[in-house]
Amino acid sequence: MASRPVQVNITAEDELALGGFWAAALGWESEEEAPGVLNLLPAGLSWPSADALTMDIVRVPEGDPARHRGHLDLATHSLEHQSRWVQELLALGARRKDVGQGEVPWEVLEDPEGNVFCVLEPRPEYATTGPIAAVVTECTDVAPLKAFYAEATDWVIVDDEADFVSFRSPSGVGPFVEFLQVPEPGRFPTRLHLDLKAYPGGSAADEAARLEALGATRTDTAPAGASWVTLQDPEGNEFCVLAAG
Repeated sequence: MASRPVQVNITAEDELALGGFWAAALGWESEEEAPGVLNLLPAGLSWPSADALTMDIVRVPEGDPARHRGHLDLATHSLEHQSRWVQELLALGARRKDVGQGEVPWEVLEDPEGNVFCVLEPRPEYATTGPIAAVVTECTDVAPLKAFYAEATDWVIVDDEADFVSFRSPSGVGPFVEFLQVPEPGRFPTRLHLDLKAYPGGSAADEAARLEALGATRTDTAPAGASWVTLQDPEGNEFCVLAAG
């Protein structure tokens, strides 16, 4: 039995402020799951759903060293929409970020806590994703990650190139999960990682054991008694397996 990606997890020093930024940026609702944990999701969404990768903003101690290599790409419908959205994001507290991108048609920004993200120019492949086009993880070798996530999840490969692979829900809706091979992955690290969820009838522990057999490794970052299991994929990218449901 496979898992499926269900949400993006972002650790924050101030979950309310960062959650407020992203809720306004995406036009989503927010609700407090527990002290220090803020859920963001589209209005009326029944979670989990392939229609959206929702967001968890989780407070961590100031100075927490955790850094990841994933970032968000946001989808736009027109060049006017892209320009207007960038201005709105800057007004909300985002900042422009130079990552050496040069002259490109997309805009590179960082959120109020320094997480880099991109506002893409209109692209047909992202026309039906919702505001989040893709969760992109940089890597040194895309081949082992393609093999791992093809077995780890029930998502299907949509684009398969020598240095890039993208996955999407088999229902053909919602955002993509993408892996991009670059010379220096993580030069501009973020606090963002994916959460997977086991299907009903399984368990987080059983699914974690299956993923370990595929090449994942267990970490000790989940608190004692947690209902989830924290793992790293074959390139050391952290992700969580949530309880079944």
